[in-house]
Amino acid sequence: MPSDSLPPQDVGASREPEHGSARAAAANAMVAIKKQFYGKGPLAAKAFFNDNYVFVVLEGGLTRNEETLLAAGEEDLVRKVRLKFQEAMTETICGAIEDIVGRKVLTYHSQIMFEPTRTVEIFVLDGPVEQV
Repeated sequence: MPSDSLPPQDVGASREPEHGSARAAAANAMVAIKKQFYGKGPLAAKAFFNDNYVFVVLEGGLTRNEETLLAAGEEDLVRKVRLKFQEAMTETICGAIEDIVGRKVLTYHSQIMFEPTRTVEIFVLDGPVEQV
């Protein structure tokens, strides 16, 4: 496995036992949402909690049409469509995180990077994640 790859067995794994199940739930929720609404989900995911922030890093998961556009040099177009998708899905995505961590999401942003393909979901909460 390449060193830049997130091992699938680490999906949602935690070095903080009190957050382990919530981290796994956050990672799994993002994978499920992407799979449901994109038709293809990421290959791996890992969630991180830090004070008032939740970060979920997703590996892979490009659709065939996105891969085709990338091969044609259209990174900006793929990113633009993904950001529009983020706008349309904000309520669903933020609701999933709020249910898991028991905090209100104040703002949310998603960003995609290529070579290797990674998506980072960033959530700013109204307070720190408590032991969940």
